[in-house]
Amino acid sequence: MSWKKILRKKPISHLLKISKSEKGLKKVLGTPALLLMGLGVIIGAGIFILTGIASANYSGPALVISFAIAGTACLFTALCYAEFASMVPVAGSAYTYSYVTLGELLAWIIGWDLILEYLVIVAAIAVGWSGYIVNLLTTLGLNLPAQFINPPGVEGGLINLPAVIIIGFLSLLLIKGTKESSRFNTVIVMIKLAVILIFISIGVNYINPANYHPFLPYGWTGVFKGAAIIFFAYIGFDAITTAAEEVKNPSRTFPIAIIGALIISTILYISVTLILNGMVPYYLFNETAAPVAFALQRVGIEWADIVISVGALAGITSVLLVGYFGQTRVFFAMSRDGLLPPFFSKLHKNFKTPINSIIIVGVVATVIAAFFPITDIAELVNIGTLAAFIIVSASVIVLRRQRPDLERPFKTPLVPLVPILSIIFCLFLVAELPTITHLRFVVWLAIGLVIYYFYGRKKSHLNVEGVPSEIIEDD
Repeated sequence: MSWKKILRKKPISHLLKISKSEKGLKKVLGTPALLLMGLGVIIGAGIFILTGIASANYSGPALVISFAIAGTACLFTALCYAEFASMVPVAGSAYTYSYVTLGELLAWIIGWDLILEYLVIVAAIAVGWSGYIVNLLTTLGLNLPAQFINPPGVEGGLINLPAVIIIGFLSLLLIKGTKESSRFNTVIVMIKLAVILIFISIGVNYINPANYHPFLPYGWTGVFKGAAIIFFAYIGFDAITTAAEEVKNPSRTFPIAIIGALIISTILYISVTLILNGMVPYYLFNETAAPVAFALQRVGIEWADIVISVGALAGITSVLLVGYFGQTRVFFAMSRDGLLPPFFSKLHKNFKTPINSIIIVGVVATVIAAFFPITDIAELVNIGTLAAFIIVSASVIVLRRQRPDLERPFKTPLVPLVPILSIIFCLFLVAELPTITHLRFVVWLAIGLVIYYFYGRKKSHLNVEGVPSEIIEDD
């Protein structure tokens, strides 16, 4: 296998030309829609669950500092993504960015990595969605049969039917079109934000300053450990960059949407955490997996379960939708480049959506969610996302040196400092993951390399579209 061949790069001009042809996706998203997609994927169940776990076990009341640290660290990566998304507004996110800077082999690796990341996200979150809807229905007095809400081997289960239903519904929504999906996302994000604001407006009246003491019960070590844990509340924002080809004005929209979503999310996370720890002593959150509802119940507000469950359900649904969307766009981009079969890049005749990718992802995710309990496999999401963050950050440095002449509507500030800080923080978090997660990730990449060697390397459109097969520069 020739190193020169597998390190060849996709010309940016070539990618832009294809995206504007009949093979491209419809441009339907504006700044508000993309910003809400970002809020939809970042503010998920984490704000209703992770805040309590991190307060009780890592940071205590100083969790507000942990969120500020994690948000700042994630901002380093977001700035790198914003530069690429505004400069190369093409579907594929980190896969596409690495293809134009680091070459085809690394692009394949990161694309294969993203496939795993988003597929596990869809399956795992569908199972979480099922759990919340079952709990909500139980609270309302409707008990569903155990065999239809659990996978085989779990409490007499046969199939997780609610997970199947939500994936099926979102599949139809995504096939219908990006605009329709965006409208639905807007509604559920508004519901989620409304619930959060209701909690803030009520909870602020029940703050007891004594609950903030001691502020650093686990010391600064606990603050940084807490930051490492809650960092994963932020990491879904890369999914919105997979929509680059469907954005009307990417050079303006992406920097606003990515950075805006992170800032708003951080403010909301910090506000909720500050109020939670003011309402209830931090150590009591060890007693619950639903800290927001728990805090409201502690001060005598009994209707909390239903309202918070609705907010959490909306949060999970929006994360599921954007994750599912991201998976189909990575499949589409890799297929359009020839690295996967053309079947995956076929567009619906009327809706101009990648229908086959949507169906395949939906079927595989449905099987996983319906018949398998999601446990430690979900950790593969974390390592996959962090690997993508590292590649994108490194690509900013590489392309600045390779092509300083390229027009960059948005520039990552303080290069190479900001990308290097992003890489260092992500490597630290990768090291914190269990060894078994590293081994599973290596096995997945090995499978991907075999597929690339026997299919992608030979079918790459750089071989057949008249684009020189050697490493080339843009015109």
